[in-house]
Amino acid sequence: MASDTIAAIATPPGFGGVGIVRISGPLVVEIAKRLIGRLPEPRLATLTRFRAADGEVIDQGITLFFPAPKSFTGEDVLELQGHGGPIVLDLLLRRTLELGARPARPGEFSERAFLNGKLDLAQAEAIADLIQSTTEIAARLAGRTLQGELSRRVERLNDGLVRLRTYLEATIDFPDEDIDLISTSHVAADLHTLVGDAEALLASAHQGRLIREGLNLVIAGPPNAGKSSLLNALSGTDVAIVTDIPGTTRDLLHQEIQIDGMPLHVIDTAGLRHARDPIEQEGVRRAWEQIDQADLVLWVFDTQSDPKHTGFDPGALPDHVPVSFIRNKIDLTGYPAGVRETATRAEVAISARTGAGMNQLREHLKTAIGFRGSGEGEFIARRRHLDALERARSNLSSAAETLESTAAFELVAEDLRQAQQALGEITGEFTSDELLGQIFSNFCIGK
Repeated sequence: MASDTIAAIATPPGFGGVGIVRISGPLVVEIAKRLIGRLPEPRLATLTRFRAADGEVIDQGITLFFPAPKSFTGEDVLELQGHGGPIVLDLLLRRTLELGARPARPGEFSERAFLNGKLDLAQAEAIADLIQSTTEIAARLAGRTLQGELSRRVERLNDGLVRLRTYLEATIDFPDEDIDLISTSHVAADLHTLVGDAEALLASAHQGRLIREGLNLVIAGPPNAGKSSLLNALSGTDVAIVTDIPGTTRDLLHQEIQIDGMPLHVIDTAGLRHARDPIEQEGVRRAWEQIDQADLVLWVFDTQSDPKHTGFDPGALPDHVPVSFIRNKIDLTGYPAGVRETATRAEVAISARTGAGMNQLREHLKTAIGFRGSGEGEFIARRRHLDALERARSNLSSAAETLESTAAFELVAEDLRQAQQALGEITGEFTSDELLGQIFSNFCIGK
């Protein structure tokens, strides 16, 4: 446990009916006695008066005492629930600092919970994800992660990996002993199962990451193709000005939308052409910048003026960015709505003005990014979780390939060791202090 005591206001800034000051550490008992005159009974809400150094009452409210180790942080914790005015809470916090506490850093209460074994790292991160959830499904999945769903899945995969490592290490270290040695075929079968489990876990984590972070969707194309109309149709509101004048959109327009609980960060861009006007030139430059950073580009073209899409130069787009063609204005030509696969990319025929084909476009967006829908998520996940799982799967696949090509158990065991370390990074078993600092610095103060 930490040697110092921390304190912070745990409720948002501003005015409210209730405000909370949270204290954790070895001085909690002493602070309670001097602040309210006694130590409350554990886990019993007690009406008390909070007093200043001269005995004057600062506020009256509820006190809750959680003795170690049965508290959120694993240390003695005291919560002071007073009236939610900023001045009152500041006076109360300053009084706790006078009595020996120090101001808590962002996320320090959760960090202590992790360091004291009350939560693993994935669960600690889920606290911040739950607070910052922007959709109902994101909050639900963050709650599952906080309850340990991701950690249990990682632990099950790790348990199978450890069992295989144990047999391999025994075979390597005691080749002449009379023990039940593992066969190459047995190792191959176990590795096949582990690779499958890792891929399934990675697929679930991918869903969780999409629900947590959303998708950067960039709408691009030539002027007057209907890009702003498409933004309005996706968002269900007239967020963009739509005219027949080429170059109406000169800057980036951002809009947050949802499809089946998956957040989309939609960016409408300036029409891409050789512009002479310096303002439009800057808009075009910003458009290309967003395209390069996109998770998916919707390239919109006008089916009336360019029915064969001859105005598109596929070499102009970055190779690493997925692109879907949007054949817009089908209401003017009678072209049927729907999704079609071309020789290079998918094409979705729509009318942003009438809404024809928009439902097919939404389904296409989910398919294009591998989103299975709001009912399929299991836990929330972060990019670092996906990175660790990718490395674990890669190490397991490498172990299987090594076994097939060389049957060298020593090399297989090393791949398994690296896979185990990658999995340990998710729950915090193997984690650098620098990474911990980055993670918890993004938490709220008081949490």
